[in-house]
Amino acid sequence: MPNLREKPVLAGNLVLLRPVIADDAVDMLEVLADDDVLRLTGSHGTLSPDDLEPMRQWYGSRHEHEDRLDLAVVDRASGQYVGEVVLNELDVNNNSCSFRIALGARGQNRGLGTEATRLVLGYAFERIGLHRISLEVYAFNPRARRVYEKVGFRFEGVLRDALLWEGERFDAHVMSILAPEWAEHRGRPEAELDNGREAV
Repeated sequence: MPNLREKPVLAGNLVLLRPVIADDAVDMLEVLADDDVLRLTGSHGTLSPDDLEPMRQWYGSRHEHEDRLDLAVVDRASGQYVGEVVLNELDVNNNSCSFRIALGARGQNRGLGTEATRLVLGYAFERIGLHRISLEVYAFNPRARRVYEKVGFRFEGVLRDALLWEGERFDAHVMSILAPEWAEHRGRPEAELDNGREAV
């Protein structure tokens, strides 16, 4: 049966993914202080310095869990923590899990999220042997949806009025990628369509 017991280090050209540690709570608190990040992830409430110790305990305990994988995203150019990628909600009976990513302002608009997503998907499909990985993205976040499509996620449907944000309701789009799809294009479906030449 698949499990997420191993906590790997995954290296790309732009990012290094490593297991989260307690000290990452300081940087993640900064990421979550960004109102835009909170809105895009649908994270209600605000955090304060009082939340630091509970967050340190949370991040410090992630290595104990076999049903989820929490990896810090480190910008290789600067060595800075810029966010996290997570595989969670592992369903061993159906060989599937959920995916999410959260990057602060320092990690946006430079391709770091795309590479981090490809790295963790490659690990999940090729090393863990998962069959299906799914996610939800809010309708007001087309930029994220484009990144997910770029690495091979396909749109499946809509969760209507899934998020209530500042008095307004928004849909969530459900997307997924399957192991046979990943095996076909390794996170570069546009390159497959372009006769092996990756689109710029």
